[in-house]
Amino acid sequence: MKIDLEQIRELLTVVSSTDVTELTIEFGDQRITVKKSPPAVAHESSPKPIMIKTEMSPNTPAPSFPKSAPPHVEPVRSEPVHTELRAEEKNGYVEITSPMVGTFYRSPSPESPPFVQVGDRVTIGQTVCIIEAMKLMNDMPSEVSGKIMKVLVDNGTTVEYGQPLFLVDPKG
Repeated sequence: MKIDLEQIRELLTVVSSTDVTELTIEFGDQRITVKKSPPAVAHESSPKPIMIKTEMSPNTPAPSFPKSAPPHVEPVRSEPVHTELRAEEKNGYVEITSPMVGTFYRSPSPESPPFVQVGDRVTIGQTVCIIEAMKLMNDMPSEVSGKIMKVLVDNGTTVEYGQPLFLVDPKG
């Protein structure tokens, strides 16, 4: 069996047109893996890189894909993990949430004090933390004015898109 360039193009088209981020096809001792990088930042407009890795023994011919129809691939969806707060914990407070997946930092450096502490007053646009994503440090501005009532995430932990980071009392 032998893979031709047209079959690889068909496979890449199928993967790039779905939400699938990784697809592995095996034929005996031959394996082809196609990986698509997840989106890093919502405003990024460049196409996502696709990597193809093949593993096969030197004496084994490459697999051949049928030319009639590309393989059917079901998209894999995963919901972000959120810190669920009980209604009594919110008490009319507003959540400041993470706009991206990354690592949460309360201060600009390990030696520096946190941007905000419980009890501090913040204004709209004031930096409340940093989220590191793909080696980029992103200052996170407050979306609301008020008093910081609770910090919901530990320093240096990974946060998900939409995960609550702070509770703010807009009346405070």
